[in-house]
Amino acid sequence: MTYDVETYRKDFPALAQEIHGHPLAYLDTAASALKPRAVIDAMSRFLERDYANIHRGVHELSQRSTDMYEAVRPMIRDFISAGREEEIVFTHGATDAANLVAQAWGRTFLKTGDEIVITALEHHANIVPWQLLREQIGIVLRVVPVTPEGEVRIEDVKAALSDRTRLVAFAHVSNVLGTILPAKEIAALAHDAGALVFVDGAQSISHLPVDVRDIDADFFVFSGHKIYGPTGIGALYAKQKILESMPPYQGGGDMIASVTFEKTTFKDPPFRFEAGTPPIAEVVGLGAALRYVSEIGMDNIAAHEDEILRYATEALSGIEGVRIVGTAKNKSGIVSFIMEHAHPHDIGTVLDRSGVAIRAGHHCAQPLMEHLGLTATARASFGLYTNKADIDALAAAVRKVREIFG
Repeated sequence: MTYDVETYRKDFPALAQEIHGHPLAYLDTAASALKPRAVIDAMSRFLERDYANIHRGVHELSQRSTDMYEAVRPMIRDFISAGREEEIVFTHGATDAANLVAQAWGRTFLKTGDEIVITALEHHANIVPWQLLREQIGIVLRVVPVTPEGEVRIEDVKAALSDRTRLVAFAHVSNVLGTILPAKEIAALAHDAGALVFVDGAQSISHLPVDVRDIDADFFVFSGHKIYGPTGIGALYAKQKILESMPPYQGGGDMIASVTFEKTTFKDPPFRFEAGTPPIAEVVGLGAALRYVSEIGMDNIAAHEDEILRYATEALSGIEGVRIVGTAKNKSGIVSFIMEHAHPHDIGTVLDRSGVAIRAGHHCAQPLMEHLGLTATARASFGLYTNKADIDALAAAVRKVREIFG
């Protein structure tokens, strides 16, 4: 199948606009992906015709809404190759899911002195929940270093493990460097050490085919807005036996079986972790996004983005004064870079005036920046709609930065 990026670009209304008199080159997909018409229309139709609160209503709209909402759970199961739809918990995103695991699983099963292993390239969302747990119960965080190229070496993971390791938590894909971590190999090491495995799939979900059973992840989390869906929705996958062992993270609403003033009993997973009225329209939008990318094919998207990554790497490498940060052999569609004499925020500002949207800063990964001896980078990140013209615009704008700042 020939990948027709220009046809797919027409599905994204935002790409039809100009920014400061230039065609928009949207290179900030790692922060949040643009939304295709299929998602926008699905949410609009739902809100116009079908919306009602779910699960408890006997009227037609409530039943319609419930059916549309619950239809997305098996879609996620199939998309990440999970075994059962009961293993899929709707959350507000990857960060919310990480906090759920930390509080519902961590506070229940971990004790003072137990260890959680993370890597130096983690997003704050895969650092702070475990730090909060450390303050609450006295666990120990151990950090696997990252090479100057931005890789996590298996031997370093192995060295960080001990007989006190209870969880190994790592990003499937770095949101700063684009590094694809060897998830299956890390999971095998963790399990051999008697630990569970938590995979942050916020960046991998929209760029790579994901198979949680092949990885043998115990927990896997992602956010809908990274995969062309709406904000405020995401999912936690966890193996069924683990979910059944976990108490609720929050209370109230639809997660209860019965309530008296003396005692509350809770529903089975996944519902016991979904307190309150959920983001119903956002779940419908996530379902539309998963249908959209599935029709294109994740293998096809990954191959296209790999081509764009190579094109962008070559284009930026040819500009004097530009240094790419993160040169791992196995990367996804992200290029972070710095320039002589120009702060990343200045780079981002100049590029914006040329219609090129990138991210500049620490990318919610301050420990990684410190590890690399940096305060910030400029980051161009790609999606299924990125074409070579976007990269040409990026390179031209970066040359303009060099002219301005020397």
